[in-house]
Amino acid sequence: MESLEADSVLSGSLGEEEEEEDLGSPEVMDTVFQFEGLESSEEEAEVEVQGEVRQLDAPEDEDMINLADLKPYILCSICEGYFIDATTITECLHTFCKSCIVKHFWYSNRCPKCNIVVHQTQPLYNIRLDHQLQDIVYKLVVNLEEKEKNLIHAFYKERGLEVPKPEATQPISVRRKKARKTLSAVFQLPPELDVSLLLEFIGAEEGTGKFKALEKKFVRVSGEATIGHVEKFLRRKMQLAPACQVDIICGDHLLEHYQTLREILIAIGDTAIQDGLLVLHYGLVLSPLSLT
Repeated sequence: MESLEADSVLSGSLGEEEEEEDLGSPEVMDTVFQFEGLESSEEEAEVEVQGEVRQLDAPEDEDMINLADLKPYILCSICEGYFIDATTITECLHTFCKSCIVKHFWYSNRCPKCNIVVHQTQPLYNIRLDHQLQDIVYKLVVNLEEKEKNLIHAFYKERGLEVPKPEATQPISVRRKKARKTLSAVFQLPPELDVSLLLEFIGAEEGTGKFKALEKKFVRVSGEATIGHVEKFLRRKMQLAPACQVDIICGDHLLEHYQTLREILIAIGDTAIQDGLLVLHYGLVLSPLSLT
């Protein structure tokens, strides 16, 4: 009897161990997890941890990209914000927000990053909108595009203006074998602006008063503009006093107010041209009327 009871106890313990092993086997556990997973949504769950987006069913060895690692490539170095209307300089391929780089070129013709001269007179003509980069930024930064659209809508609404409608995308013809690559300039050069000036300051006579230094010495104007127009431009930009007179010289010739730039080019010739620019020297002297 004792041997029978021992055998039955031993067989019972072995049976329990087998059941535990069966329940703990990978096949059974996978089945249990799959069954429990049916209660949740069938969509892939995502977890956001410190700017990283992870999929619960993603492999453990899959590399995740942190948004902070991409910021040097999607931030404007002028405003330090995400690119809005990403615009690239064609000379050095540095990218900024469109509004930021346009404002910068009002005061300088150099790239804010590498300091290269973008264009002697009109740097705005050497920038291009980068639609692909802007699309990438909008996909990486959540709700950025929606926020920007809301700001634009609020801007026009506050001023009682009509909100501009987005440009409709043109359908692509199936018959085209090769896509046409288009690079549209942000600004088009007007044909009437046919003369580029280089304004060189040669000094000011004592007593002409305080004045502001000319920030942009490269100017592109029409050939029909006169020396009088150039003087008015200098007066406004340099904030000159009425007692100050502006003398403008081209080569060895003191120019008159009525002379047009095209006439000066014809009369003086290539001696006044430097690297395709008409060089005009100007100085500040006391007006004869102020001495009387």
